[in-house]
Amino acid sequence: MNTSDLNREVCYRAVLAKDARFDGKFYTAVLSTGIYCRPVCPARPPKLENCLFVPSTAVARQLGFRPCLRCRPELVGAEPFAEASALMVSRALQQMSDDGALNGTNLDEVAIHLGVSGRHLRRLFVRVLGSPPTALAQMQRILLAKKLIAETGLSMTDVALAAGFGSVRRFNAVMQRHCGCAPGALRHTSALKSDMAAGITLKLPYTPPYDWAALLEFLAGRAIPGVEVVQSGQYWRSFQLEETLGLVEVHPDPANDQLLATIHATKTPPIGIIVARLRRLFDLDTEIIRIDQHLSTDPLMASRVRARPGLRVPGAWDLFELTVRAILGQQISVAAATTLSGRLVAALGGSLTEEMALLSDGTGISRIFPTPAAVMAADLGSIGLTRAREKALQTLAVAMQEGRLAFSAQTLDSIIKNLCELPGIGPWTAHYIAMRGYCDPDAFPHSDLGLLRALETENGRPSPAAMLMIAEAWRPWRAYAAMRLWAQP
Repeated sequence: MNTSDLNREVCYRAVLAKDARFDGKFYTAVLSTGIYCRPVCPARPPKLENCLFVPSTAVARQLGFRPCLRCRPELVGAEPFAEASALMVSRALQQMSDDGALNGTNLDEVAIHLGVSGRHLRRLFVRVLGSPPTALAQMQRILLAKKLIAETGLSMTDVALAAGFGSVRRFNAVMQRHCGCAPGALRHTSALKSDMAAGITLKLPYTPPYDWAALLEFLAGRAIPGVEVVQSGQYWRSFQLEETLGLVEVHPDPANDQLLATIHATKTPPIGIIVARLRRLFDLDTEIIRIDQHLSTDPLMASRVRARPGLRVPGAWDLFELTVRAILGQQISVAAATTLSGRLVAALGGSLTEEMALLSDGTGISRIFPTPAAVMAADLGSIGLTRAREKALQTLAVAMQEGRLAFSAQTLDSIIKNLCELPGIGPWTAHYIAMRGYCDPDAFPHSDLGLLRALETENGRPSPAAMLMIAEAWRPWRAYAAMRLWAQP
């Protein structure tokens, strides 16, 4: 079976027959349950109208489905997922997940980044997934609405707005058609009442193992003063998405293999976008077992994997924020870069509302990270930046403001090339940004002194060129190897 052309009827017949010959060739994402399965899953087959057949587990995760606990699709071996059209759809989904929905407006922008027309990309969606982007967008809204109904006590009006439906009337009609009942009937009678002031708590599941302590330690050392903080085993940050100001707090629930995120906002927030950003920041969609298994085959990594299984690569809430922080951190200590970022926020960042400030009392969070527009024309020398670094930040801000630099579906080589064209960004910084800002699993800042020191022996430490040769054994997950080298005592 060609994974770039999944025939619904053929796939469904294979599912009904539980035919092992199709195992790993496609996966069944089930809209009614929100999970994805292998064709051989022992569970009762879903109805055809609830099935979406996808070419890889990556696509299933990007669409918001979680792995089945019975057939464990995330543990299947390497996937036959090399067809150009299927890869292009996967990269498009990766970019659009940052917006929390697939819609006709941003699809044309994504197509430009991919070097194709919007019309061609829409045809690829139909060919690869059997559905146009608009149908997939509605599916994501339904999944998010069901999650909010099940996990929160939000009113149905707030659920409709938070899930991205244009109106309550449309929300009711779509949910009635899909679920066969009114949305309110999906809520358990014991659900607690809640509102925006009380916060919205959502479950963010992951596939264990998950080294929360290591990820939190990494973020704590790089937390931007006034914007984010790590305390008492929790992560807090402020945000502004369009007209919505808010705070989000995240802490682990390891007994249930999930993180719990509580969102406070001035009005109904775009929850789909927030969930997508949190999942990226905390690297929740990685098939970590497969990565750890691969790295364990290398003697240099085996003991490190055994010591700390489930080590993730911290992502970024926002690409501009992460890139600014990376530029500020060049050739100085992490602590010094933190000081500079705090000055930048104090000088140019927006303030939280009085209501949000009260909620953040005790965390030290009081500001919103500056926008590109605020950085473009500011006098950055007043906060202690050199002229070269000031120019680098302002050029970056212009590129972001003009849309020339964005979280987009690109190959690693393209990401590095585009970043290195900006003044003040060299290969090390570009790979670090690709690693965290673009979540590229194979990004690898091979000249990093910390990485070189980690492999130092009595004969000395490897050269950057030698490090690149050593890292060939870790591909395509060199970013995870880098985290393990940085995390060692």
